[in-house]
Amino acid sequence: MTSKQLKIYAEKSPGAKQPSMADVRDLPDFIEAFEEATGWSLGYRSGEPSHRSSDCLWSTPVNPGVGASAGHLTLEAGTSDTLGHHSPIDKHAAQHLASATAGMLGQMMDTGRSLWQREAELAAGVPLVPRGNDEKHLAEQLEAVLRGGAMAVGCQAAALYMLDEATTELKLRSAWGLPSERYTAPARPLRDALADLEAMLGHAIVLEDTHSMQRWNPPEDFASAVCVPIASSTTILGTLWMFCDEPRDFGDRQTNVVEIVAGRLAADLEREMLLHESIDSARMKRQLAAGQRLQRGQLPAVAPLLDDWDIAGWTAQAGPMGGDFFDWFSLGDGLLAVAAGDAMDQGIEAAMAANTIKASLRSHGQHYRRAGRLLTQVNRTVWTGSAGDQYATIFCGIINSATGLLHYASAGHPGVLLLDGDGWKSAAQPCPPLGESPETEYRQRRCRLNPGEAMVVFTDGFRDARAPDGTLLGEAGLAELLSDHLHQSAERLVQIARERLEGHTADTKLDDRTILVIRRR
Repeated sequence: MTSKQLKIYAEKSPGAKQPSMADVRDLPDFIEAFEEATGWSLGYRSGEPSHRSSDCLWSTPVNPGVGASAGHLTLEAGTSDTLGHHSPIDKHAAQHLASATAGMLGQMMDTGRSLWQREAELAAGVPLVPRGNDEKHLAEQLEAVLRGGAMAVGCQAAALYMLDEATTELKLRSAWGLPSERYTAPARPLRDALADLEAMLGHAIVLEDTHSMQRWNPPEDFASAVCVPIASSTTILGTLWMFCDEPRDFGDRQTNVVEIVAGRLAADLEREMLLHESIDSARMKRQLAAGQRLQRGQLPAVAPLLDDWDIAGWTAQAGPMGGDFFDWFSLGDGLLAVAAGDAMDQGIEAAMAANTIKASLRSHGQHYRRAGRLLTQVNRTVWTGSAGDQYATIFCGIINSATGLLHYASAGHPGVLLLDGDGWKSAAQPCPPLGESPETEYRQRRCRLNPGEAMVVFTDGFRDARAPDGTLLGEAGLAELLSDHLHQSAERLVQIARERLEGHTADTKLDDRTILVIRRR
């Protein structure tokens, strides 16, 4: 009586591919040309160099840069047939030429290996295209793969079991050769599925006679079975079972076929998941692009038509969308409201918070003509309309175009500079950020801009910009730069600041950045 034993096939990872000189097809022709030109015989030997041969005078490794030498080039005395009527060149010159040749060969093999790897990476980067309505549904596709795999190894049924999200149960998701009511059966607890657990460790489990191996708890009542894991490159998805009506062995060839079928199933499942993610990602990209266009379109594009006043602004987000903004709008009676701010968040959340602040400024600005009071009301609106986790830095000013007075208030720590013919001074006064507390009262300040003077407002993206040598642009750097060009237009001052900023973007993580220039002609 033959004893039945459990067979476990452990999958071995293939070794790393090593470059080969066979990949350099023109090497024999080059060696022949080398000998004809120099009078020395150039040879190639794989593995470690051997100095036992008396005709081997010198050798150098051919290193393709992957941690192991592919072989060695050797230099030997030329034969009389190759010398002809001329003498060989100097030995040291020949060695130098051979050494340079070995370096080039190593680089060629390294390039070939890199190309081989890159082509595989490009194959993985092929975009997923949704299938047409006339193609198979995933259920039909999986069943067809199971049928083909089972017939290839002489089995009468096959089943695909998938892990749940909690990795505690295995549920039948696709089958061939099993009754359809199996789909309504409850999931199998993973703790009792010993063969599945063993397979998920990376083994192929062969049950030659399931009736004598019931302790392995096979999911179906067949005479013999084989179980292999189904896994992507990073995740174990479940197990594949092949069932046979008669007790039998599964050899290495049949087991390899089953593992190939499992790999095909994993690829189909992963492709389907990636396809859904790709469709969702494409939809999100379109929505993000639309939001980006909307955010850019909401920035004021036309400077206010006020006599003796020149105003310009610029905003750039660190990503597709962000929380920086500038704005201006008329309040009537010769008054103009200006604002610049930075919602302290990132991406879409920051953009939504910035739009809320801008809408509140415009709405409350029709009722409050004092900058401090206006900012206080906006703060309460932001605080009551959020979960208490939305903060912003903002500058708010109201310009009296007739008198030159500028009343302003700020929340957080925006940069504020006053530029005149004598230089510059900082007008920044750090205050609690917008949205921190509904009880915050923002103090109003005022200044008078005489002809030729300007106020510059900017966010952290300018202040914290860092040059490649580590130097911060800072408040002083920006002020000194613009002071030298105070006679130019507001639009030109903004452009100068942008040009300087481009040289201070050494940080891999950029902040949103905004600058607003208010200049009296």
